[in-house]
Amino acid sequence: MTDSAARGDGPAGVGDGTRAVRAGMPEPVKYEPTLPGPVFAAHFHLPGDPTGGYAYARDENPTWTHLERAIGELEAPDAEDVETLAFASGMAAISAVLFSQLRAGDAVVLPDDGYQVLPLVREQLMAYGIEVRTAPTGGDAQLDVLDVLDGAKLLWIETPSNPGLDVCDVRRLADAAHARGTLVAVDNTLATPLGQRPLELGADFAVASGTKMLTGHGDLLLGYVSCRDAELTASVRRWRKIVGAIPGPMEAWLAHRSLATLQLRADRQNANALALAEALRERPEVSGLRYPGLPEDPSHKVASRQMRRFGCVVSFTLPTRARAERFLDSLRLVDDATSFGGVRSTAERRRRWGGDAVPEGFIRFSAGAEDPADLVADVLRALDESTD
Repeated sequence: MTDSAARGDGPAGVGDGTRAVRAGMPEPVKYEPTLPGPVFAAHFHLPGDPTGGYAYARDENPTWTHLERAIGELEAPDAEDVETLAFASGMAAISAVLFSQLRAGDAVVLPDDGYQVLPLVREQLMAYGIEVRTAPTGGDAQLDVLDVLDGAKLLWIETPSNPGLDVCDVRRLADAAHARGTLVAVDNTLATPLGQRPLELGADFAVASGTKMLTGHGDLLLGYVSCRDAELTASVRRWRKIVGAIPGPMEAWLAHRSLATLQLRADRQNANALALAEALRERPEVSGLRYPGLPEDPSHKVASRQMRRFGCVVSFTLPTRARAERFLDSLRLVDDATSFGGVRSTAERRRRWGGDAVPEGFIRFSAGAEDPADLVADVLRALDESTD
């Protein structure tokens, strides 16, 4: 990571750590906490006609407001016109963008190698009369996407992809999509705003699951949508109101509290992921190793242009399902669990869910905040103990 990446691109050279610590904080009030506690309220005092402010908690909550401002400051620190909406989960945020923008007869382009729930989303979109086209994320994906963009209402990008860790050129695809009148949404879950800023790369929507690295403790579900266009934001807000996909105030408060350590966690976890990837590339039983931070990774060139940090996830394949399961059983510092981005390292044999087109021995590994030497030693020992 370069010094400029560490400092960030904000006004007066404000760095990522400073921004994360201060993001969304209200003006100080004497004798009041720096971060107000969660507001538990279904309704608010509202005499007379509603003229703004808080009225009903399905629409707005002061705790959401602080969090939404904080995430907006991270996703687009130099933009005053960005609005962020918090959701009950990452999938609630994804669904809000897709189903608020698309109508019967529209066409959408989705990745064919993205998050495993996207095939379910595809089925639902098609049931509503929406044409779904797909293209891969990596390799010559830009050419594949361009072939299917004409006439599409929305292009959905997931970069880096989960779990394959392919990266695509967001700016190039956004420019091509906008030239065709197509909206662009980017799933920024794996990168986080400290790793990549889709709105600055030309996307109309930055969408993410806050369940993962953004909050980093594996103890809450959350999602968000950030957008610069007021009309588009209003349509997403309307969808949230209709379906009621709102976060609880406690989850929103915990998420905001956790943002203060995002830069610290991201730097440690990214460094651990790189150290792990470097160790794994020396192991003969490991194939298909992917981490965008490795110079030899197929996505490194594109990732280096648009990402400021490469993420905490490493993927690789062991020879067989049995070998992968023995490896996971042998780990002592790593939890066998789904999801990623937590301060405690996790790993799983991804094929166990059945939704990803990956080999039986494919491992998705999320590097936590443990001491790098301890984590790498644990993984190498587990590899040794899992041999036939």
